[in-house]
Amino acid sequence: MGARDSHEAEEFGTGLPVARTVTPDGDVILLVSGESAAARAAAHAQDDDLTAVIEITDVAPVSVPHRIRGRAWLAGWLTPVRGDDRAACAALLAERQPVGELLGMRESLDPPHAGRPAWMMLRLEVGEISVDDLWGAEHVDPEDLAAAEPDPMVAHEAELLQHLHSAHGDRLGELGGLLGAREAPGMSAVPLSLDRLGLRVRFTGGPAGSFDARFDFPEPVADICGLRRAMHSLFSAASY
Repeated sequence: MGARDSHEAEEFGTGLPVARTVTPDGDVILLVSGESAAARAAAHAQDDDLTAVIEITDVAPVSVPHRIRGRAWLAGWLTPVRGDDRAACAALLAERQPVGELLGMRESLDPPHAGRPAWMMLRLEVGEISVDDLWGAEHVDPEDLAAAEPDPMVAHEAELLQHLHSAHGDRLGELGGLLGAREAPGMSAVPLSLDRLGLRVRFTGGPAGSFDARFDFPEPVADICGLRRAMHSLFSAASY
């Protein structure tokens, strides 16, 4: 992990940050309890000598066998957000978090006259990234994280998958007709993931057991209107 990897990574337990986001430079900003082990360790660390690993687990928002869609590990150096960076980082966090939930924390982000602040912002300067998901396992360059843009469907994916599952399960099953010989009577279909490029469906109950199929959209979608057109195209192709 580089020359600064001079200490063993600290074990911070299983506590989750209240909010997190990524800066334009690719650093990860975390809002954590001031009493958490991570906050205490970062406050007493010398500069950037404290190494840490963030593990992120992606779980499908619908009931499906093997619901974990992927995991990512971000390793780097953990420090408190200090000085003039605090306001900018707080603004970035507010973009990813409902404003009402952060308004009550604003004053408590600043240290009180005595004692530890109720909340602390930490910065993870990312040195290594590993991803193991539906597309396979690989290492990711931290510069790619900094350059990445959120998928336009990310804010709507959970709601859309749940809607497809509850209201259009029969239409999803018809997509099996696009799979040729892999289609089988009694096969059930559950939507597993959705992004601007396509839909992934998990099929179960056939002779092949459980398997995933990816259905690409005719073109990338940028909003809900584009998604409706793309889904209509998929269902229309399956009905022939």
